[in-house]
Amino acid sequence: MANIAEFKAQLLGGGARANQFRVELTFPTFVTAGAAVGLQAQFLCKAAQLPASLIENIPVQYRGRAVNFAGEKTFQPWTVSIYNDTTFNIRNAMEKWSNGIQNNAATTGITNPLQYQADLQVHQFDRNGAIVKTYRFIDAYPTLVAPIQVDYEQVNQIEMFDVEFHYNYWISQTSTGSGTGAFGVGVAVNTPIGTFPI
Repeated sequence: MANIAEFKAQLLGGGARANQFRVELTFPTFVTAGAAVGLQAQFLCKAAQLPASLIENIPVQYRGRAVNFAGEKTFQPWTVSIYNDTTFNIRNAMEKWSNGIQNNAATTGITNPLQYQADLQVHQFDRNGAIVKTYRFIDAYPTLVAPIQVDYEQVNQIEMFDVEFHYNYWISQTSTGSGTGAFGVGVAVNTPIGTFPI
């Protein structure tokens, strides 16, 4: 029968922690100071998600019974929550990115996807700050820059806003801080002196 010690031995690294992450936002070249804003966003991005993997199901009826077949893979929008500071740097950059795709005052905008799409990343860290998992969102662009609620009754709170991105697909990389293990599967062993790939 399994015991607590065996359970602890299987939960490598003490378990992945939801608050150990970093988001990397890359902006198109037409967004002024995009590189500096991307660095600021690494600190002010409060929340994000590690994406789901979803394959649609195709049920086919055969003699009154549904027989299931794998359909197409679909990719859900990716949302980040961002703290707003008094410079509005990140908010302004997101609005400029959105406005470049389609101007607020007109129906004109950038039509070449290479000019308005960018690759975004979210990294999962272990408790020692080493990257153990990375998701890269390919050809992303913002489809929603959410409103910021202002309210006299809100106290002891910093403004936040969400940005929703659509993208073509994501790719995943598992590492142990310095790469995958010898078998390329990203499995590691925790020891008193560090974490090592196997």
